[in-house]
Amino acid sequence: MAFQARTRLPSIKLSNGLLNFCSPAPRRRASMAQRRHVSLESYIVTPKELADALTKNVPTKISTAPRVVPVCASWFLPNDPKGRTGHSVFKQQRIPSARFFDLDAVKDHDSKYPHMLPTAEGFAKAMQDIGIRKDDEVVIYDSKELGIFSAPRVGWTFKVFGHSSVHLLNNFRLWVEQGYPIESGEVVAVVEEPSHYPTPQVDPEKVVKFAEVKDIAKDYGKEGAEGIQILDARPKGRWAGTAPEPRPGLSSGHIPGSMSVPHSELLDPKTGALLPSDELRRIFESKGVDPERPIISSCGTGVTAAVIDAALGEADFGHANDRRLYDGSWTEWAQRVAERDRLISKEV
Repeated sequence: MAFQARTRLPSIKLSNGLLNFCSPAPRRRASMAQRRHVSLESYIVTPKELADALTKNVPTKISTAPRVVPVCASWFLPNDPKGRTGHSVFKQQRIPSARFFDLDAVKDHDSKYPHMLPTAEGFAKAMQDIGIRKDDEVVIYDSKELGIFSAPRVGWTFKVFGHSSVHLLNNFRLWVEQGYPIESGEVVAVVEEPSHYPTPQVDPEKVVKFAEVKDIAKDYGKEGAEGIQILDARPKGRWAGTAPEPRPGLSSGHIPGSMSVPHSELLDPKTGALLPSDELRRIFESKGVDPERPIISSCGTGVTAAVIDAALGEADFGHANDRRLYDGSWTEWAQRVAERDRLISKEV
């Protein structure tokens, strides 16, 4: 059965005179019902835009209108120095009524690589488990601690599986700092009406697999090569091969011909939010990225590669149909290429 994340005696904080959108005043219910449904317009949304949408689209037990549903996608690297997990920070602080999407659980469990896309059936089951409906307008957000990090991967996953209305909050740290409602406490499962999320169709045009990337790497530098660009979101040291990977025994370095575009450079250093579109464009231009050529985003396990993809979209840089993500990314690459292939490059 599907369930919704609720709290036992949650602590809900408000500031700056903001209304608690979970408990609208009775005298306003009729007018709110008349205004439903208010949709978010862009993929990247601000805290104010989300708060307004939640205020104007308050769900009721009898309503069949699409809902605006916050989805926490917090995730931390396995070597996080503080031992934090996405679920632990979700319990500590979250947007009221938010659901939790577990990147370490919603994946291909038959693959030895960490975050490969789940099957269509697995994705549908995960949506049923957290109570997401096919017509819900979902807004994915990250942890306050890291800023934009893993939420773009989850947003991209929704797109791959054809969820028509998905957005990315830019970002939860600003949501908290600007005084919008939060809640905390232990999460308990509360049974609700099953979401009946249907098994979706996969969009293969958004995903690139190992074999194709290997062909691109082998052709790098050859006359007449297709000219597909690979952008790597890992820190520069890991790309260059001068810093270790966070997974023991995994070589660092990069795919031949790939460009280093650390995801941290695409974020505001103080807020962890995506930079404005004009600044993002300047960064891609300074890296030598050609907007007229196809782009593949890569990283360690396919998580922060989606930050690049989201930034490209926000900057309107390149063609949306020419952007794909290498699902297995470096963790798959470094384990599958043979030493004789010489397909791990280092800047040493």
